[in-house]
Amino acid sequence: MSAPKIEETSFGLLPDGTEGRLFTIESNEVMLTLTTFGARVVSLLTRDRRGLLADICLGYNDAASYATKSNAFFGATIGRFSNRIARGEFRLGAGHYRIPVNNGANALHGGPLGFDLRNWTAKILGDGVVFSLISEDTDQGFPGQLDVRTTYTVQGSVIRLRYEAQTSKPTVVNLTNHTYFNLGGQESPTILNDELTIFADHITEIDESLIPTGGLMPVAGTPFDFTSATVIGKRISSPHLQLLRAKGYDHNFVLRGPKGQLKPAAIVHNAQTGRVLEVATTEPGVQFYSGNFLDGSLVGKGGCAYERQCSLCLETQHFPDSPNHPNFPSTVLLPGDTYRSETEWRFGHD
Repeated sequence: MSAPKIEETSFGLLPDGTEGRLFTIESNEVMLTLTTFGARVVSLLTRDRRGLLADICLGYNDAASYATKSNAFFGATIGRFSNRIARGEFRLGAGHYRIPVNNGANALHGGPLGFDLRNWTAKILGDGVVFSLISEDTDQGFPGQLDVRTTYTVQGSVIRLRYEAQTSKPTVVNLTNHTYFNLGGQESPTILNDELTIFADHITEIDESLIPTGGLMPVAGTPFDFTSATVIGKRISSPHLQLLRAKGYDHNFVLRGPKGQLKPAAIVHNAQTGRVLEVATTEPGVQFYSGNFLDGSLVGKGGCAYERQCSLCLETQHFPDSPNHPNFPSTVLLPGDTYRSETEWRFGHD
């Protein structure tokens, strides 16, 4: 398989005067565009059953828009800790750490100045781009200097995301990508007609502030049963307490299979275009978010207003609020160890 073509250009100036850089990686099947600001996906073109390319992810036309718009985390690398930490507090060893809250009473996606709002450095590889960032000790309240790398590579119709990190002090780490997908095209009005499969038999049950209770809820017999292909909108309006609390799906699914080994996480199929996305990961969970808090106020590429449930996220991750739940898989990283995580997006069509 031939190496993809990679092109680097300017993505414009950020509010602090630094420049965002743009990288386009093109194979015969996909065209992936990334930026240094947030080490994020800006656009992703894949083929439908007719062989036509369309952009299937939400985003903006320039780097500054990601910094100044209400932050929906479009396409970003999320860290230090993806998802929520209750009250922005956790204990690690003898230390008690506080993260600034930015989601009601909780800390979300690393706090108000997370990795999505940093301009990373970048290096082109033979088949992709590696982004690097140094997060200083006490950054957003987290202990230890964290050296982070996010690598995107493209081979044919497969995009691989690899994360690595080392720390100077014991800390917690939970990295993910926050791309909003719409396999009908980013201007398509809804994802509710898409079919979804998730390879999970339980979710982490949430309370009224979307924080895990610590319990695992079986999906069998509930609107959360995606163990076989199910239309997303079929049960999203069911009066299930978990759906009511999140205003739709915004839940961590506990994946089958061992942590650390690449395993199936989810499959999405859009019947109109025939596009299929298969997600695999080494992570123990995946957060399925059905775009419940989009409301049309964010206007992105091509002047497209992003309405409620016009897209979905499949955030491969450790479980939310893991530092406060000893029964969850550990997110602790120690000096001398390396955090490693891998996620694969495989695109096709029927």
